[in-house]
Amino acid sequence: MTKSPITKTGAERLREQLHELKTVERPRITAAIAEARAHGDLSENAEYHAAREQQSFTEGRINKIESTLAEVQIIDVKEINEKDKVVFGATVKILNLETDKEVTYQIVGELEADIKAGLISIASPIARSLIGKKKGDIVDVNAPSGLIEYEIINIEYV
Repeated sequence: MTKSPITKTGAERLREQLHELKTVERPRITAAIAEARAHGDLSENAEYHAAREQQSFTEGRINKIESTLAEVQIIDVKEINEKDKVVFGATVKILNLETDKEVTYQIVGELEADIKAGLISIASPIARSLIGKKKGDIVDVNAPSGLIEYEIINIEYV
């Protein structure tokens, strides 16, 4: 089984979220269930059912994060020795040759991709087009809106 790559930063975020769920959310939900039980008849107690549903969701999320962390390959981007080529973890500044608009993306694992934060999945069309390329290269990206040409302006591993 191939492990999915994730950056060290992405893994730390998952661990923080797991810690929050276990130390804050889980005890809060347990207290809410205990309080709802104190109200008596559980069959028609909406607070109890809502708290149990929330508990189920939280436990599912905890299990998902734990299994995800067990199945990933954590990569420290700062230790990558590729300085002139785009590989996983690279932060790439590219110029759209049609619009002259510059954008910067970091190529990350699928689990941590967030386009609004400038984090694109290694499986995305743009990342697949950039992998293996060097500064100054022109890349063609098959986007849903059609073919887009980008020039690689800068590559960093931060």
